[in-house]
Order: sequence, then structure tokens, then C-alpha cells
Amino acid sequence: MSGTYKVMMGDRGRLVVPAPVREEAGLSEGTPLMLMATPSGIVVMTREQLKARVRAELAGTDLVDALLAERRIVAADEGAA
Repeated sequence: MSGTYKVMMGDRGRLVVPAPVREEAGLSEGTPLMLMATPSGIVVMTREQLKARVRAELAGTDLVDALLAERRIVAADEGAA
């Protein structure tokens, strides 16, 4: 999916997703969408797209080791005080 579409903010903050985008993304009435504010702008995606994005960003990251390393630093700082 690619392209740029002009949309207008409607009353009560509503946006209309253009038909070609809805069709290509398989969106229908009632499909939950996630809106994410990023430093480069606003991103709208489905829950599945958001899950995939988070998984990709965390791929290869050992969260347990990162947490333990952070806790060791905090403990060392507290022990030095």
C-alpha cells in the first residue's frame, strides 16, 4: 500500500479513510484502529500492524538482560551512597 491521500478532520475529530486504502487494508466498519503520535508524524494502523511493528522493534532485544543490567546499576548507585 502506498500513496498520499488528503483527508479533512470532520466534526468531533472524525477522519474518513479513503475507499482505496480501506479496500487494500481490508478495513470495514467497526475495525479498531490505533493512532500513534511519533516524532515524524501521526501513524494510523490496525492492532495487528501495531503488534508486528512492536515485535520488529524488539526483535533481538533481550529484555530480561537489559532489566537486570539496569537494576544492577541502580543497586550499585544505592550501595555507593
